[in-house]
Amino acid sequence: MPLSEHTQTNDQQIVDLVVIGGGINGCGIARDAAGRGLSVVLCEKGDLAGATSSASTKLFHGGLRYLEYFEFRLVREALIERETLLRAMPHISWPMRFVLPYHKDMRFESDTPTSKLLSFLMPWMRGRRPGWLIRLGLFLYDNLGGRQILPGTSTIALTGTAEGAPLQDRFAKAYEYSDCWVEDSRLVVLNARDAEARGAKIHTRSEVVSAHAENGIWAVTVKTEHETKTIRAKMLVNAAGPWVGDVIHGKLRLNSRENVRLVRGSHIVTRKLYDHDKCYFFQGTDGRIIFAIPYEQDFTLIGTTDAEHDDPSRAPVCTPEERDYLCNFASQYFAKPVTAADVVWSYSGVRPLYDDGASSATAATRDYTLKIDRSAGAPVLNIFGGKITTYRRLAESALEQIGTVLPLAKGQWTAGVALPGGDFAHDGGPALVAELRRDYPFLTDFWARRLVRAYGTEARQVLGNTKTAADLGEDFGATLTAAEVNWLMTHEYARSAEDVVWRRSKLGLRLTSDQVATLDAWMARNVTEILRAAE
Repeated sequence: MPLSEHTQTNDQQIVDLVVIGGGINGCGIARDAAGRGLSVVLCEKGDLAGATSSASTKLFHGGLRYLEYFEFRLVREALIERETLLRAMPHISWPMRFVLPYHKDMRFESDTPTSKLLSFLMPWMRGRRPGWLIRLGLFLYDNLGGRQILPGTSTIALTGTAEGAPLQDRFAKAYEYSDCWVEDSRLVVLNARDAEARGAKIHTRSEVVSAHAENGIWAVTVKTEHETKTIRAKMLVNAAGPWVGDVIHGKLRLNSRENVRLVRGSHIVTRKLYDHDKCYFFQGTDGRIIFAIPYEQDFTLIGTTDAEHDDPSRAPVCTPEERDYLCNFASQYFAKPVTAADVVWSYSGVRPLYDDGASSATAATRDYTLKIDRSAGAPVLNIFGGKITTYRRLAESALEQIGTVLPLAKGQWTAGVALPGGDFAHDGGPALVAELRRDYPFLTDFWARRLVRAYGTEARQVLGNTKTAADLGEDFGATLTAAEVNWLMTHEYARSAEDVVWRRSKLGLRLTSDQVATLDAWMARNVTEILRAAE
């Protein structure tokens, strides 16, 4: 909640950590640190997951293509994490099968280490990806991290099958492997909630405008809508995502040589392009890959691009050129071409990658880099890079470094610990939906599934003791009611309609602009009363 709503933090108190940034890295670190006994304040200038962490491709995946860059440690860590995370959040993450159609003309991106090696050893391949190499990569993918839940790779026929029906006839076979889906922005909010439950203070719409060291202690100036005040802290964590460089050089005024490389990734959402629940992994003639993913029951998500983005203050948008690139890329596979007219929404995010000097945005490392800087007279941990799949391991690595400065009450603890609403079996979602429909007969199947996939076992708390849909209060459309919005405002830091329909949910795909405006006005009108009643 906003800083002004707390009175516990003042100039005289000194907290252990101030975390700058309310994306997945910041909230993951805040949760881990609070669980180890540290006093933590997290400051986010906007809404949680307001930038990169709500603009991912929504996958918990090992990163199959990173094998071509020989990033085996990153891939192995991510593969192990898939199942660890799947068990901790089965409401917002679930297994998905990926179909990789094969044809003999598939090509490498020219500057990958694997491409260069094969070009040297097998020049007659002329940059093509042979089938045996793809199968070898999938064998490594199946075995690098171990699997207990997810099934392994298989070869499937595309002729006369549901998987082949949407594709062009020239694709006769495919490889099918496992990865996982995740609701990215909900993952951030649930980490923030769990951090707060363990003692952290979560302050949204609270911008760190400057910080300086006084006798080895950070004095952090924070500006909210209502006030400007100072928080004193023993250590800072700079998890500002695309703004990590701005925090280093602008707000902390550190003379650091570490740089961030901003890479924009854009996605499009179309009307549903096929009927089954599997994802497609498409390889392009330029060596890049994209995914086509079943999305929000009635849509298909296609992405992503890789483009340099030089200014974090410039909001990322999916350009017409990127939209057309994704449409044309997908149309090389789908029997029915994908056109701009099929696109119902697009979004774009900026990945704050560590600048490792790679020749292209696609080749830049997705691994994370953590650097402690003590040059200002007090320590700050700067977070570069990372991917959503490895956020928990990144947090553990961050706490290892924080532990060299501050005493920790206990060691690693987050593996296998459920996030709010995730305290049920990894395959227990359908049973929860059935139980919810039994106990709340007014729920449609769509409505019940949406609630379980958002709130898990907490869906009952959202619904309360209601007997009819009317008991849930005002109906904003698309099954969104006043009772749910009230929950999101009191438990999940939502303050605007945008927070609700694009980050806490994706109901913006189903609501009209007038309905969103009505919701926004209702929230503005009732926020004070709702928050006071929740105290």
